[in-house]
Amino acid sequence: MNFDPSVFFDALTSPTFIEGAQITIALTVIAMAFGLVLGLVLALMRSHPWGWLRWLAWAYIWIFRAIPTLLQLFFVWNALPQLFPVLRGEWFSPFLAAAVALSLNEAAYAAEILRAGLLSVDEGQRLAARALGLSPGKVFGKVIAPQLMRVAIPPLSNDFITMLKITSLASVISLQELLARTQSAVSITFQFAEYYAAAAVYYLVIVSVLMLVQSRIERRFEWTSQRAASGSVLGRVRQLAPMR
Repeated sequence: MNFDPSVFFDALTSPTFIEGAQITIALTVIAMAFGLVLGLVLALMRSHPWGWLRWLAWAYIWIFRAIPTLLQLFFVWNALPQLFPVLRGEWFSPFLAAAVALSLNEAAYAAEILRAGLLSVDEGQRLAARALGLSPGKVFGKVIAPQLMRVAIPPLSNDFITMLKITSLASVISLQELLARTQSAVSITFQFAEYYAAAAVYYLVIVSVLMLVQSRIERRFEWTSQRAASGSVLGRVRQLAPMR
């Protein structure tokens, strides 16, 4: 067994690996942010009374869930510039292409998660809020969104972690993220165990931090929800209690 600890620790502190990890994290955050926004729009379209909007959202989700992520990356990086000459400039970088492809891909999955969260909110709550005079925006922000987040946080957090690992596919379009830099180092030194172990440590640390953040967010929303429920029950008890 020939494992060189010095090479392993050098890789852990290497500026090349650190920069690769930063690119991986940045790509994950950007793709998830845009994917969630587009996913919410698609989820609302799936619940819209207009049939053509529901069909359009369903078609989008079907296409992007059916086509492999790797093919989507190739299509955005290679095919789109062929179809749209404006994308042939230097500004259309591998990072931007990967962000576009992964955002579009994530939106299809986030839409179904958020739609499930929307369906979990009882329709009577929407009607009651509207009867109190709240605008549609306030109904969504004050009544629907908090309950939606409580349901959606666990699967979306899992999606976030999956996205972090999927970013490694972007190496096929020459994006120098963490795994691509690991492969470059291995191709020069042929010290597979040391560099792969270092990359694994980076992924483990990043995912561990994400899981910790997920746990704290879940506890926060659960506590808020329980407190609201307790306050609601107490209020009803006080209303039903006889006047002294």
